[in-house]
Amino acid sequence: MLSIEGLRREFKEQGSGTAGGVLGIDLAIEPGEFFTLLGPSGCGKTTTLRCIAGLEEPDSGRIALKDRVLFDRAARVNVPMQNRQIGMVFQSYAVWPHMTVFDNAAYPLRYGRHQKMSTAEIRARVMEVLEIVGLAAFADRPAPKLSGGQQQRLALARALVHRPSVLLLDEPLSNLDAALRDQMRREIRRLQKETQVTAIYVTHDQSEALAISDRIAVMNHGVVEQVGDSRTIYDRPANAFVARFIGLSNMLACEAATLLVGDEVTVRTPIGELRGTRMHSGSASTHAIIRPETILIDPAGTIANRLQGTIRTIAFMGEITEYEVEVSGGTVLTVRTKDNGLRVGAAVTLAIPPAAVKVL
Repeated sequence: MLSIEGLRREFKEQGSGTAGGVLGIDLAIEPGEFFTLLGPSGCGKTTTLRCIAGLEEPDSGRIALKDRVLFDRAARVNVPMQNRQIGMVFQSYAVWPHMTVFDNAAYPLRYGRHQKMSTAEIRARVMEVLEIVGLAAFADRPAPKLSGGQQQRLALARALVHRPSVLLLDEPLSNLDAALRDQMRREIRRLQKETQVTAIYVTHDQSEALAISDRIAVMNHGVVEQVGDSRTIYDRPANAFVARFIGLSNMLACEAATLLVGDEVTVRTPIGELRGTRMHSGSASTHAIIRPETILIDPAGTIANRLQGTIRTIAFMGEITEYEVEVSGGTVLTVRTKDNGLRVGAAVTLAIPPAAVKVL
């Protein structure tokens, strides 16, 4: 659906070299896919989105939508943003306060350079999309009278009304409170699947990306570190950066991986020798990551990796409780599990299944 090849857009500060931007990325996005660009602030995800939209002119590279080239520096092609068949939802929503809900949604159809629709056709199209986003009953209401979540839906309606080939969303939920953000991300996912529009979503929120995406591109310092579905990104990170950024991890330096059977290895770490699972063959082992939810407290059985420790802190988080447990060498491991009545200072035995020790 959308292909990006060798995209570069660098921002430089005088006398200091490269300050940020996109430093050469390649992406292929499938029809009807919900694709997320995820990364910390300044990693290049919004710059990538703006290049796709035509709001930024890349320094080099090629962008094609289906079989139509939108940008190609070498061929001197740069299609204006209004001709790219792209809808965009901004972080600020950009809802016009002097217009009604209907007029906001109708704006692209009334004033788009290549739209030739009758008043009746515009009304039918706008009411159709307002019905989809649940705002049909508010068509005549002034836009400022809408709640934050409703304004976000209105911004979606306006982006969808001209039936774009690709919908771009630049951190559209960042202005909402936590409960409404959870509700709206489900709504966005539902709307995207209902309309079958290809969506590219920008966020720095890892949990949001994991919950909403078909695939995720994790970005860092202008490059793509890993592309994959949510489970692959979480369970099989490509490197230490992805492991740190996606979810909470206990990360241990390790060395001297010894291959046992298949991908099972033993490694030396600051908390002793551990049996683990090698994530990527043919590379030197430098880190072992352990997700907090995979560590068992006071378990029965004969799990290979067993450690003695002392609980240092406890944080009740509703469905789970987070424990910080000090083990050998003063290393503190974070453990997340159901509350089991333990108290600070309690001595515990930890067990870590070898499959949960991911060796990078």
